[in-house]
Amino acid sequence: MDQDPRTAGAAVSAGEERSPAQIQADIERTREELGDTVEAIAAKTDVKARAHERVDEIKHTVKAKVQEVTPSSAQDGGEQLVAKVRANPLPLAAGGALLVAFLLGRRSART
Repeated sequence: MDQDPRTAGAAVSAGEERSPAQIQADIERTREELGDTVEAIAAKTDVKARAHERVDEIKHTVKAKVQEVTPSSAQDGGEQLVAKVRANPLPLAAGGALLVAFLLGRRSART
């Protein structure tokens, strides 16, 4: 017959005596195993952390697929554009301000 997992520890025969040190070692090992089990269960039940992990996985997967599909020339061009804007943001800010002013002017002309 199968042995009950709760009693499947070290077998002790009728003539075998265990020292207190051996018993203490068994208790410590059991505590460590129980601690590991509790940590694993706690990790599985931490919904918020698992959701964050899943979002990170999806972000990584999407980023990898975009890099596969996007031609390297487009990636290089995009990186160059970002570098230029970071080096000299004034023309972009001025262009954005002009666009906003134009849109506001059109909006106020309609009313």
